[in-house]
Amino acid sequence: MNSNIINDELNRKYSSRKLEINRLELFRKIYTSRRMILKVCTIGVVVGIIIILGTPKEYVASTLVVHESARKHSSSGISALSDMTDDMSFSITSERDAINPSLYSAIVNSSPFLLRLFDIKVRGQKNSTAIPLTRYLKEYQRRPWWSTITAAPYRVLGWAISLFSEKPEAKKVGGKTEIDLFRLTREEAGMANAIASKINIEVDKKRRTITIFVTMQDPLVAATVADTVRAHLKEYVTAYRTNKARKILEYNQKLCEEAQTEYYATQDRYTRYADANRNLAMLTSRVELSRLQSEMNLAYSTYNQMKLQVQSAEARVEKVTPVYSVIQPVTVPLTPSKPNKVLILAGCILLSGAGSIGWVLFVKDFIREIKKKRKACR
Repeated sequence: MNSNIINDELNRKYSSRKLEINRLELFRKIYTSRRMILKVCTIGVVVGIIIILGTPKEYVASTLVVHESARKHSSSGISALSDMTDDMSFSITSERDAINPSLYSAIVNSSPFLLRLFDIKVRGQKNSTAIPLTRYLKEYQRRPWWSTITAAPYRVLGWAISLFSEKPEAKKVGGKTEIDLFRLTREEAGMANAIASKINIEVDKKRRTITIFVTMQDPLVAATVADTVRAHLKEYVTAYRTNKARKILEYNQKLCEEAQTEYYATQDRYTRYADANRNLAMLTSRVELSRLQSEMNLAYSTYNQMKLQVQSAEARVEKVTPVYSVIQPVTVPLTPSKPNKVLILAGCILLSGAGSIGWVLFVKDFIREIKKKRKACR
């Protein structure tokens, strides 16, 4: 029993000593190759500087918005008017909203929304002329120098495909090219994807906040597009949530106009008949005058009811209109967000250092062993 314990102790000491020897051997290899490792790290620094200089600067503009589902600060008069017409089935605020904040990102990335951004006017800091966003992305975007090399095969392939494909005819309305949403061209789809890649939306459900980020190479253009996206998103969601209420309002306004026309017509018939039969005492004249007066009173009552319906529908539109409070407005960014110089340099140094150390510890000896085996075989 004691001999087994002694043997285990000796084995443990031997293993630990062997491990220490291996560690010392690894440190020795690294130390002897320190000059080569430093040279590779220096090359990594040079590569990092080239990447930094070749990467265009990008600026991020953002805005923070708080959204509410419906107006809850309506006055008691408006609330009373909106609750007077239960027979009109006004259940808008109690319905489940199909568009919730989690879908805002999908809305912004949808083709109809992106196509609305094609023609917005932007102006760069160094350019006083306002141009469409599509033209800015085509003509004023810097690209890394290596993208010309990497994109060359795809350009050649696209050029070869375009030789055998027919270009769809562009429709022009009033001298302006009309975009067919059902059948986008390759250029239009590419431009929509390019704009979508510049926009990012973050939604915080707990705090009910929406943050819109837009990344562009020009800070003024980034701020302009961010503010436009916020305005268009608010308009889109407001139009959706008030759609049913606005249709009911239009219907009530139409009925009110018809009731007003009918009331004025019965009023005109009554007054004309009363003036024409002022001095007559015939019973038939009195009966006809009474009938016309009853029709006029009925038309007036209907007209008043429809006016109340219109006022109630207007109050309902106001009630279901969402509120968007801008907490942090869009400002022109002062410093670029990309490229991150420290991160790029650190990454290049770490990669070059790890690669050179891996070469010294593993690959170099592995290649040496292979050469020895080949010589032995000969």
